[in-house]
Amino acid sequence: MGALPKRKISKGRRDRRRSHWRLKPLHLVPCPQCHELRLPHHACPTCGTYRGLEVIPQEESK
Repeated sequence: MGALPKRKISKGRRDRRRSHWRLKPLHLVPCPQCHELRLPHHACPTCGTYRGLEVIPQEESK
């Protein structure tokens, strides 16, 4: 038989241990081409550019 706890862990102690499990807010930066917010070091999903080069071909809207 394995080890068993001697006492119940209180809700406060349990929740203090889990205090770092929260979601962190996204860090977004403006795209230099279209000025929409995007993730840093990623291609812009709106205009498809990364560091001034078009890396995702965009379809022309009708």
